[in-house]
Amino acid sequence: MGILLQGTKMKLGIVTPCYNEELGITECYERVREVMTKLLPEYDYEHLFIDNCSQDGTVDILRKIAANDKHVRVIVNARNFGPGRSPYHGLMIVNGDALTAVFADLQTPPELIVDMVAKWKQGYKVVAAIRHEVEQTWSRRLMRAAFYKMFARLSNVEFIPDFFGWGLYDRQVIEVMRSLNEPDPYFRGLVAEIGFERAVVEYVEPPRKHGKTRQSFLELLDLAILGMTTYSRAPLRLLTMVALIVAFLSFAAGTAYLVLKLLFWSSFSVGVAPLLIAALFLAAIQMLAIGLVGEYTGLVLLYARRFPPVVEKERINFD
Repeated sequence: MGILLQGTKMKLGIVTPCYNEELGITECYERVREVMTKLLPEYDYEHLFIDNCSQDGTVDILRKIAANDKHVRVIVNARNFGPGRSPYHGLMIVNGDALTAVFADLQTPPELIVDMVAKWKQGYKVVAAIRHEVEQTWSRRLMRAAFYKMFARLSNVEFIPDFFGWGLYDRQVIEVMRSLNEPDPYFRGLVAEIGFERAVVEYVEPPRKHGKTRQSFLELLDLAILGMTTYSRAPLRLLTMVALIVAFLSFAAGTAYLVLKLLFWSSFSVGVAPLLIAALFLAAIQMLAIGLVGEYTGLVLLYARRFPPVVEKERINFD
């Protein structure tokens, strides 16, 4: 954790990504301030709010907060860059000996920072917060468990079950991330890939106080595909194996058909149904292959462009 000059405080960096959070952003700020001033008074801190181009009064509220509190800084994005890129950019900007995040919906309770800091003081570079969701449907629980199992089998990177990226990270870990080109990061996979000593703290996710979740099923599916294509080549290899099996079966079926036709020329007739079924099956395999290769090609293009995670429109309290 480095050597500090006598009399200086260690500093925590806290990032809060927000989008249309005018109903709860003030409570989020006050909860974090209370934790840092009452429960962790021995630490200095910086609270960075990164706004994803909100359409309500969130930014106006943040301006007022920042005007009265030097610990608060604000970044306003030029547009909505999605729920993954914005908080990642905030972590790359905020200052501190250890960095964490508190989401504006307060489903990541700020009070857990105390437990994470305790683990960090023991020497752990990564403290992963493992959540237990109260409001979770059986179908979502089943799909999530299936994804974790599949990812663990197909990826060469250890995946942390029920870890969605929230935790506390030593500055050394963040410095490694800052040296990488990650325009659309799969953060939970990135944490596992980088490594370092890791501790775990568990918590029960509280219900949202304001609004509703903005991640649809399609967005979650897109996140899963991003993780799979970023950290595993197994889908490409699996597709190659399927292609070899289909080619072998097609050759065997064609050979059997030829032999039967030569032996029973006048009586053997199967019609066009097998040909149509085989054609449709092969077409489906080809479409799957094109889609899968397209995902990997798009990922390569994304990295080649070197586009930043977000484009900033405004910074507040960065003097």
